[in-house]
Amino acid sequence: SNLNINDVLGNYSLTLIDALDTLAVMGNSSEFQKAVKLVIDTVSFDKDSTVQVFEATIRVLGSLLSAHIIITDSKQPFGDMSIKDYDNELLHLARDLAVRLLPAFENTKTGIPYPRVNLKKGVPPDSHNETCTAGAGSLLVEFGILSRLLGDSTFEWVARRAVKALWSLRSNNTGLLGNVVNIQTGHWVGKQSGLGAGSDSFYEYLLKSYILFGEKEDLEMFNDAYRNIQNHLRRGREACNEGEGDPPLYVNVNMNTGQLMNTWIDSLQAFFPGLQVLIGDVEDAICLHAFYYAIWKRYGALPERYNWQLQAPDVPFYPLRPELVESTYLLYQATKNPFYLHVGMDILQSLEKYTKAKCGYATLHHVVEKTKEDRMESFFLSETCKYLYLLFDEENPVHKSGNKFMFTTEGHIVSVDGRFRNSLWEDILPGEEDSAEKTKPSELKAANFSSNCNRVPDERRYLLPLKSNYMRQIDQMVGLI
Repeated sequence: SNLNINDVLGNYSLTLIDALDTLAVMGNSSEFQKAVKLVIDTVSFDKDSTVQVFEATIRVLGSLLSAHIIITDSKQPFGDMSIKDYDNELLHLARDLAVRLLPAFENTKTGIPYPRVNLKKGVPPDSHNETCTAGAGSLLVEFGILSRLLGDSTFEWVARRAVKALWSLRSNNTGLLGNVVNIQTGHWVGKQSGLGAGSDSFYEYLLKSYILFGEKEDLEMFNDAYRNIQNHLRRGREACNEGEGDPPLYVNVNMNTGQLMNTWIDSLQAFFPGLQVLIGDVEDAICLHAFYYAIWKRYGALPERYNWQLQAPDVPFYPLRPELVESTYLLYQATKNPFYLHVGMDILQSLEKYTKAKCGYATLHHVVEKTKEDRMESFFLSETCKYLYLLFDEENPVHKSGNKFMFTTEGHIVSVDGRFRNSLWEDILPGEEDSAEKTKPSELKAANFSSNCNRVPDERRYLLPLKSNYMRQIDQMVGLI
């Protein structure tokens, strides 16, 4: 119930595991090899620990799979990350963890999983029947990779069934999903539809599952979802960089009516500009990113929840989240505009100034008072540091090796290659043999912008990405001027 402390630790060397591929991306082969051996020698999931299925999947399972793919890559783009006598131990660990998470998918009438599971005993007897959309619907990338590496459809099957179950519960009126659902009845307990906590990675994984696996239905769902988001959640002027009116903003609405539910946004929503970059909606991404960056400039951090009407934090802590850095990195890759290097430098200097502690970097308890908590989330090393490093390291193999890479929602790097496009099973959900064939996907595109996928012209690369009058407007909106 404490928003600030989630049961993510699990007693299984979380930070060590979550940071494995960060060491590889930074080219530090000796530390990577040392860390991998430490995991192989010391980590066991045979523990009486109750963990969140979602957090264990994205932080632990995802990192084990990413490190395994890096170790076994014949091209070794990051330098020699191979491990002597490696016998797929990380893949076996990943499978062991996933098998321990599977009971979450049993005994639910909808196929939507329980949010928590005990690694030794299965679903705790006092478990809640409620889960959030992101937690239940963002397992497909990791579970799908595991299935395709093992040739065992079980994991992808349960994850995909959960996604389809959630998708079938969207509002007939708006096409939107809520943020909390009862896994037995399929009734929405939380009817808020937004892009932040409780919803964020559900949308991200519809697109990333398509990029990785090439399943048409994932793209269909994503395009549909994106169109509904634009129609019902987006406020402000139609175009980012021209016209009159307020800056574009994505708000929280009632899933059935599209009516505004509150006047806050949360820091997790800062991932959305990065997702917009991936679909080519760069213009809209520029505007939303500028809004979050303006909040960062005001506080030197992003409050967990910010009330745009009151121009003040609603929930004032900052646990070193990566989402703004991630979008900054992706926007720089898309535009090559030096502005985003300045943003990255600004974020880096704030982190050094306000969050550095004796043994690492600390969660800010209050972004105004800059008080610290004795806690450094594992995603600081797996995402925040990685995206900052890649932003400035233009020669990194991620950018130069010719390999295509994708990042999971926890920032774990996965090569986009053919073996994930071939499933060894004909149909993932029985009884739907022809549905995938009948559905022809519309192309990958943003829903409402004619500027979609245009290359950014050279003159735009050296001007501010957002016209100065619009920048001022956003600064005013967050109380900077």
